[in-house]
Amino acid sequence: MIKKITFIDLFAGLGGIRLGFQNAFKKLGYTSECVFSSEIKDYAIKAYQGYYGKEKVSGDITKILSSDIPNFDFLLAGFPCQPFSTAGKGLGFNDTRGTLFFEIERILQDKIDKGCPAKGFLLENVEGLLNHDNGRTLTVMINHLNNLGYKTTYQMLDSQYFGVAQSRKRVYIVGTLDNFIELNNFPVKISVLKDILDTNLPTIKSEFTKQLFSHYSPSDIIGKSIKDKRGGDNNIHSWDIELKGKTSLKERKLLNAMLKERRKKKWAEEIGIKWMDGMPLTEKQIKTFFNDKDLNHMLKDLVEKGYLKYEHPKKFIDNHRVYDTSKERGYNIVAGKLSFEFSKILNPNEIAPTLVATDVSKMGVIDGNGLRRLTIREAQRLCGYPENYDLSIVRETEAFDLLGNTVCIPVIEAISSRIGLSIKGNCDENNIKTVI
Repeated sequence: MIKKITFIDLFAGLGGIRLGFQNAFKKLGYTSECVFSSEIKDYAIKAYQGYYGKEKVSGDITKILSSDIPNFDFLLAGFPCQPFSTAGKGLGFNDTRGTLFFEIERILQDKIDKGCPAKGFLLENVEGLLNHDNGRTLTVMINHLNNLGYKTTYQMLDSQYFGVAQSRKRVYIVGTLDNFIELNNFPVKISVLKDILDTNLPTIKSEFTKQLFSHYSPSDIIGKSIKDKRGGDNNIHSWDIELKGKTSLKERKLLNAMLKERRKKKWAEEIGIKWMDGMPLTEKQIKTFFNDKDLNHMLKDLVEKGYLKYEHPKKFIDNHRVYDTSKERGYNIVAGKLSFEFSKILNPNEIAPTLVATDVSKMGVIDGNGLRRLTIREAQRLCGYPENYDLSIVRETEAFDLLGNTVCIPVIEAISSRIGLSIKGNCDENNIKTVI
C-alpha cells in the first residue's frame, strides 16, 4: 500500500513550494496530489501549467469559497511578501496584500469547522517579516495559527547552506496537528556560482560595455557593483567609466568624497531636515571637506553632464519625501543603480546575492572576454529548479519577475522531509488516503 498525501498550492507562482514538497514526499514513499491551486498572474499560470500540465489554476483566493476547495492534508503558501519586504513599503497588515495571510487562516478554520482539518501547512515569506512592526506582525500570525490547534514553528533559513549558489534568506512557518517540526540543524551543502554557469554564450556589445571595457579589463570587474549610490573599492561608478561624459581625476575625487559626506547625519542637523541616505550639500558645505579653487566650475560641469543634480533637500510629509523649497539648494549625486545596463558583475567563485525581481535581469557574468547577463536558465538553477522546467514560454521580463519572487526548492524539500518523517511516524493508516 502506497500512502497518498493531498495538498493545495496557494499564491502558487512557479509552483516551487509544491515542487520541493512533492520531491520530499516522493523520496519518503508517498504519492502526492495537488487538489487545488491559486494564482493571479496570467504569466505565472502559463508557466505553472507549462510544467505541471493543464490542470485548473484558480484566480483571486479572496473570491473563492472554502467550500469550493476540496479537502486536503497540507496547505502550501508563499503568501505575498511585498507588505513585509524592505524592497517594498513594508506596510504589513496595512497593505491589502498583507491581509492575505488571513485567507490562509480562513481556509484552515473552515476545514476544521467542517470536521476535516488539514494535517498541517508550510508557509514562506521574506526575512523582513521577522522584525516587521517590531515582531508584532509575526506574533499575530503565529498566535492565530496556534489558536487553530496547530503546533507551529518558524525559522529564518538561508538558501546558500542548502546547495544553491544564492543567498536567499526567507522565513518559513510550519505547523502540524501532532508535532512541532524542528527547523534547525539541517545538513550544510555549499555550492558556488561557477557550478551552474554556462560558457561560450553571446556577450553584449553596447555603448555601456564599450565604455566599461575601455577603462577596465574583464578580470578587473568581477565581483564589482555598478552604481552611483555607494563608495568603496567594490563599486564602479558612472564617472569611473565616463558614461555621461569626460571627467578629470579631480572631479572623480570630488564625486567620491561627496558620496560619503552626503550620508552623514550632521548635514541633516545643519540643513534642518530628517536624515536621509544622501542629502544635497551646498557649495559652502562641500568646501569644508573639498576646498579647491575650481570647485564652483567642477560642480557646474558635473551638473551639466548629469553626474550631479542641483536640488532642494527633501522633507517627510505623510511618510513620503518631498522637496522642501524653503531650504537652500545643494548638489547631490544622481543615484539609481537600475539606470545602468548592469548593476552587479557576479564572481563565479562566490555565491550570487538574493535574486530580486526588480534587478535580477541586470546581473552580469564574464564569459570569455565579454560580458553578458545571467540567463533565465542560470537563474532557475540558482533557485534549484529542474532543467526541464521551461520558462521560455513566457516573456523574459516575466520570467525574471517570477524568479525574483520564487522560493529555493532545496530548502522547501529539506523542510518537507521533516514534515514527512513526522507524519510517517505519527499518523495511523486510516487517516491517510491509500492507493494500491
